[in-house]
Amino acid sequence: MIIDDGLLIKDSKIVAGTSAKKEPTKLKAVRRALFWEPGDALAARAKIRELQPERILVLGTSQKMIERITESLNLPSPSKYVNIREVSSPEDIKRALRIRKEQGKHVIPAATLEVKKTFSGYLVDPLRFFIRPRGGLDGYVVEKSIVRPTYSSFGRFYIADSVIMTIVLHEAASVPGVEAATKALVETKPEGVVISIDVVLRYGVSCFDVMKEVQKRVAFMVDYLTALYVISVNVRAKSVSCAARGDAQP
Repeated sequence: MIIDDGLLIKDSKIVAGTSAKKEPTKLKAVRRALFWEPGDALAARAKIRELQPERILVLGTSQKMIERITESLNLPSPSKYVNIREVSSPEDIKRALRIRKEQGKHVIPAATLEVKKTFSGYLVDPLRFFIRPRGGLDGYVVEKSIVRPTYSSFGRFYIADSVIMTIVLHEAASVPGVEAATKALVETKPEGVVISIDVVLRYGVSCFDVMKEVQKRVAFMVDYLTALYVISVNVRAKSVSCAARGDAQP
């Protein structure tokens, strides 16, 4: 298990906590990262008791920060401290500091799909590493994610629902077998968006196959163009168009 910036992460999945990188100010981010809020500490302790991890890696910017986190979560003192210089080259450290300073980006040790649930609407980029254990032949892929926190000087970007609806209608109408996309609704939730679409299908097509393709294409393009986490895409066939006669039947 990994504890990083207010999150509990196990097997690249966020299992508990709220990221400090979502806070509007650095002061609130520090409080979140140190689990100073009683509710955060209680929830994290309960999850640790539930999962019973064999070991926990606590990430922090200093030894003092790590000690405060372990105190907040009633964890024993760390058995070993690993300095970043022991596992990263000076060039890697300089590059990471430059990216943080110039672009306001931070790394979260969790898969992008997991992070998007928490950071829907934020800049989220994937990083993949191939790791081969020392002396072993087989390796495995570890995924991390880059985010731009709210308190970054670069700020947070917002996407109007009208923009999302335009994307949805365009992509739905471009699917073969769809005569027209007539209506789109976007319900915004903290973890992402729920999209509903009304379409007119062409006569003779396989309705369910076409509607599944609309779901897939809309979900992919909204995610790709906006970085929003798409919770679900609901497609409803309102009518069937008879192209030969030039009319539509419900």
